Amino acid sequence: MNIGIISDTHGCAKTWETIYDKYFTQCDFIIHAGDILYHGPRNDIPAEYNPKQLANVLNDCPIPIIAACGNCDAEVDSMVLNMPIQSPYTYTMVDGLRIIATHGHNLTDDAKKEMAIKFKANLFITGHTHVAVLEKNNNIVYLNPGSPAMSKRADGLGTFARLTGDTIEVLDAMSGQVLMSERL
Repeated sequence: MNIGIISDTHGCAKTWETIYDKYFTQCDFIIHAGDILYHGPRNDIPAEYNPKQLANVLNDCPIPIIAACGNCDAEVDSMVLNMPIQSPYTYTMVDGLRIIATHGHNLTDDAKKEMAIKFKANLFITGHTHVAVLEKNNNIVYLNPGSPAMSKRADGLGTFARLTGDTIEVLDAMSGQVLMSERL
């Protein structure tokens, strides 16, 4: 099993293409935790902002993409993407692994834990903060892959994640360096 995990691309087509070409081409599928095309009213417009190009690249992606709806995703985004943007969360089972993805902008940490427990998740994915988090609590792994192009990390590194076998890694979007790792 090889799953690419990303969030908060915010219309940054070049960064998506770099990550896809270097890290996602061998994935079975990709999970996107929301905020796909629009940069959002609280964010500056990134220099590489090109939501139309990103939509085209995502539409041409040969690997299935499972996407949750973020707070910056709108109905018009669904009109230009040929994949469903699921809301408010996605629920995927693969090889007996239960994976929930939601943008998480309207969930407290307690609500995330309650949802993960209720749905017997092995992996609970959120986005929104643009800061990567990877932690295990009561045999549930909580992951926020951060943002690859609009990071809010103190060190400014853009991040994404991947699940290979039973190991989840958060990686630096440009160098590929593993920043965090956890086993399911």
